[in-house]
Amino acid sequence: MSVTDVCRAAAEAWTGVKGLTTAQKNALLLDMAVAVDEHRAQIILANDADVAAARESGISTTLVDRLTLTERRMSGLVSAIRSIADLPDPVGQVVEGWTRPNGLLIERVREPIGVVAVIYEARPNVTAEVAALCLKSGNCAVLRGSSMAMATNMAIMAALDGAIARHDAVPAAAVQLVTDPSRDAAKELMRAKEFVDLLVPRGGPELIESVERNATVPTVIDGAGNCHVYVDHSADLDMATAVTVNAKTSRPSVCNAMETLLVHQDLARNWLPGVLDELAGAGVEIRGDAAVCEAWPKAVAAREEDWGTEYLDLVLAVRVVPDVGAAIAHIDRWGTSNAEAIVAQDIDVARRFAREVDSGSVFVNTSTRYSDGGEFGYGVEIGVSTQKLHVRGPIGLAALTTVKNVVWGAGQTRVV
Repeated sequence: MSVTDVCRAAAEAWTGVKGLTTAQKNALLLDMAVAVDEHRAQIILANDADVAAARESGISTTLVDRLTLTERRMSGLVSAIRSIADLPDPVGQVVEGWTRPNGLLIERVREPIGVVAVIYEARPNVTAEVAALCLKSGNCAVLRGSSMAMATNMAIMAALDGAIARHDAVPAAAVQLVTDPSRDAAKELMRAKEFVDLLVPRGGPELIESVERNATVPTVIDGAGNCHVYVDHSADLDMATAVTVNAKTSRPSVCNAMETLLVHQDLARNWLPGVLDELAGAGVEIRGDAAVCEAWPKAVAAREEDWGTEYLDLVLAVRVVPDVGAAIAHIDRWGTSNAEAIVAQDIDVARRFAREVDSGSVFVNTSTRYSDGGEFGYGVEIGVSTQKLHVRGPIGLAALTTVKNVVWGAGQTRVV
């Protein structure tokens, strides 16, 4: 099937998917979790082949990490699908309601978007997670992974197809995998506006630029994560060390890992060298401004481009700033609206940072690493939006719905 044919089939299948009851959707998701678990050996075998090919081709360690499915990650994937089944069904929820002076009752009610397409690189877990999110929210899913994860994606899709086939009320085309990894296929998906209602691209700058240039389908951009942690002079220093090390080293290949550390000038001599020693001990390369290099001579002198780089690796840019205003100004200049953090005991400083920083997620006295992976209670996310419409920050279950106005009357007619 061509990409257009896949999208057309999804649009036709949506009639059946949007009418599924909560019980039917939950039963399907639980069956999908069982199917993925039962196919674990085949999925890991396929993943081993993808990882071996990726390493042989010289792909970065960051992408290899994103590509790899370990036993632990497979267990997390199964749990993630089950957690989506446990979430309240957003479809039909009344977001708000009010009565007009003429007696009309206005309700804003959630309903599915329709066909949701996702273009993603490397991460095969996205195949199952997005399928589950879309089905729970009453949408059909069109998935286009990258060539490096094709064997894994197809193995996961085989498990999902088997589960879907056991549910007569669910159309077979409710979830589909585009197996053509070419750029032309991606562009065809970006332009399938007759059938696709929302496109979420998850990938690097090249993919995002292509979407911005070619897409006629409405999009929500899962963009870069040039994330910052600012440590204020009022910070609890043990907390600051713990947050800083976690934000950089817990998983440096993900979009919410810290890429730049901003430190109040009062901490440059008495706290900064110690935390840089700890980061360096964890394998992190430090690229610092002049003040950092003076306080910690082992740092590499930072270049201008370091402040705007999403390393996705054990590399960290560090700058000393005079105050919170300078930290905010730096983030305004270089941030990507993904996740930003402050460590501060001064509540006025913390509130100013939270109010003025332009980002989908702002963290006070905790790590940036909480902005994905289901940590907000949305279930797993379809991505992390770095734009402002129609959703910002983690794209959870409710973000895959839209709102309609339902008006209840008692025979009122409009005179004017």
